[in-house]
Amino acid sequence: MYRDFGTIFLFIIIGAVLLIAALLLAKILSPARPSKNKLSTYECGEEVEGSSWVQFNIRYYVIALIFIIFDVEVLFLFPWAVVYKDLGWLAFIEMTIFLLILIVGLIYVWKKGDLDWVKYKVKYGQGRYQKLTKEKA
Repeated sequence: MYRDFGTIFLFIIIGAVLLIAALLLAKILSPARPSKNKLSTYECGEEVEGSSWVQFNIRYYVIALIFIIFDVEVLFLFPWAVVYKDLGWLAFIEMTIFLLILIVGLIYVWKKGDLDWVKYKVKYGQGRYQKLTKEKA
């Protein structure tokens, strides 16, 4: 039993040594001639304008994360659909509950306004809210 772990440990050590050797060899043999063009950001042939440390609006990331979450969850439907006839009613009920949870999540995200490219400033008062003005994205 210990011999098996020793073999795995030996492979890990050999892999680490080869990795470090390759990195050191590349560092020694590669020419280091930095220039203004090599250090600039590549923008598909466009001239660089301003700093590369620009703050992006967080909504782009939120929409991307929501898309990935629902996209991955929908992938669970395909294997289930392939073997649906063999699974029976219990699997149908479980998938119905799963889809209801996804629909509730989608309604929550939609009501929260995270799917809108343009956010509205909201004024709360007297148990109601009013959309006042559009906020730039």
